[in-house]
Amino acid sequence: MDPAAIAGLILGVGAIVGGQVLEGGRIQSILQPTAALIVLGGTLGATTLSFPLADLLRAIRLAMSIFFNPSVTPESLISEIVELANTMRKEGVLALEEHLSTITHPFLRAGIRYAVDGFEPAMTRELLETDLTVQDEAEEAGAKVFEAAGGYAPTVGILGAVLGLIHTMESLNDPSKLGEGIAVAFVATVYGVGSANLLFLPIANKIKRQLAQARICKEVIIQGVLAVQEGLNPRLLQEKLRMYLAEQRPAGQVQAPENEG
Repeated sequence: MDPAAIAGLILGVGAIVGGQVLEGGRIQSILQPTAALIVLGGTLGATTLSFPLADLLRAIRLAMSIFFNPSVTPESLISEIVELANTMRKEGVLALEEHLSTITHPFLRAGIRYAVDGFEPAMTRELLETDLTVQDEAEEAGAKVFEAAGGYAPTVGILGAVLGLIHTMESLNDPSKLGEGIAVAFVATVYGVGSANLLFLPIANKIKRQLAQARICKEVIIQGVLAVQEGLNPRLLQEKLRMYLAEQRPAGQVQAPENEG
């Protein structure tokens, strides 16, 4: 579970609710099922119309993963690859087959499978890079789903507010209800803008950051598997992957501390 993602969601919603209470308003005033139905239903409908079902399901999976699935770090992969290099150096390439079931990262498992099956390094690189490109394109669609939802939600919120005002204008014969009716109508705008900027767009950004991290991990795996196939010294391999990782990291990104073994 990612505590930052959970904390961010709670903090964002809590700030809105807290501000409403501090201003002397009632929480019930911003709890309007009709407005929620219009905004969430309209946004869901527009997003569903914009993307195929496969992309929608992938987006849901990626959204769940940013909250509940711990991301793999490049440093942990380097340690695992070095261990595999040690095994190959001592026992030969076929000994790696016994370790396939213990490799949790599917991309690394595929690369080691190619090595065990005797693929040439050039073929291994081509297969892994093709797989990387295909996976990247598919998973980027998940971020685009939430970006689209973040664009639709405020507009649907305005639509909900207009519908509420139309309903309020029908009650002009009772001026005492106008203020309350207008306030309720604008709750739809709050829902639209709030859901876009506190939920949909942050999730899209989180997914893109997670995908960038995953891409670095896969690039490290490609370099590591090729080095394992070439029989590179494990210590030299470790240094090579660390230097490659340092080159791939965005400027200013801090490397997580490692335990020296």
